[in-house]
Amino acid sequence: MSGLDSAGATAKLQATLPATWERPITVSIDGQDQQVPSADLGQTVDYNGMVSSAFKEAARHHRVHIRLSRSIDGKKLRAEVTKLGKPFYKAPRNSRVVLGVTRIKRIHGRTGRGINSSKLRQKVINELRHPTPTRIVHARVGRIEPAVTLKTLARRYSTYLSVDRDHFKLRLFKRLRLVKTYPIAVGMAGLETPRGIRHVLEKQVNPAWHVPNSPWAGSLAGQTIPASDPADPLKARWLGLGDGIGIHGTSEDWSIGSRASHGCIRMHVSDVIDLYPRVPVGTPVLIH
Repeated sequence: MSGLDSAGATAKLQATLPATWERPITVSIDGQDQQVPSADLGQTVDYNGMVSSAFKEAARHHRVHIRLSRSIDGKKLRAEVTKLGKPFYKAPRNSRVVLGVTRIKRIHGRTGRGINSSKLRQKVINELRHPTPTRIVHARVGRIEPAVTLKTLARRYSTYLSVDRDHFKLRLFKRLRLVKTYPIAVGMAGLETPRGIRHVLEKQVNPAWHVPNSPWAGSLAGQTIPASDPADPLKARWLGLGDGIGIHGTSEDWSIGSRASHGCIRMHVSDVIDLYPRVPVGTPVLIH
């Protein structure tokens, strides 16, 4: 660039370098080609900066070596790669379940499709930094698996209970499938077992009865009746659901299949002993 001023040197660089460094890149996605200007991919070549550096070296009587000065705007590059991949994208659909009383409805997920944006972005960066004669980068459309599958949900809902108040049934589900049904008693009129989703908050073997301060408790209100006392109605096992409501065994087997409790869910002693180890703390319980 001997004999050139700053403007002339800049013009000469701008006439020489773009053929190598600023050629458009052809992005080929599954055989569909699209030419993209390097500027759209975030690349900027700093011609003025290169010339300025060269003149500073010359002023110090150093040997002038013009170094390529350019930058790649990562945000702009990501946006362009996203734009390129958008026509090929189909979102995956996660699996889901609907927790019911008699069954769990399983809704299968769906795979999606799209390009691997991270890989394509890196290929573009490599091409910008090290131009090839063909100036082409390739990408393929691949499967995108849903983040939530039925296997995921089977682990999440490894145990689930439903309480069918109308038919006096408690159902035990394992990994989204019904495995056992037990007969039960539920709350009597005026003291109904409350509807809704609850969770097993605590478990006890041979629980004591902490009598609620309620009118129906009479002279026992506020007392604690030990498990050894025949007056304790909570037999063998207790699975607490909060607010004084729980699942427990009963000595009044005749009440099973009726509305007889003060809000709890009664079971035969043999049944609650069978259920107890199958149900971990945290298990969701749908009361309907």
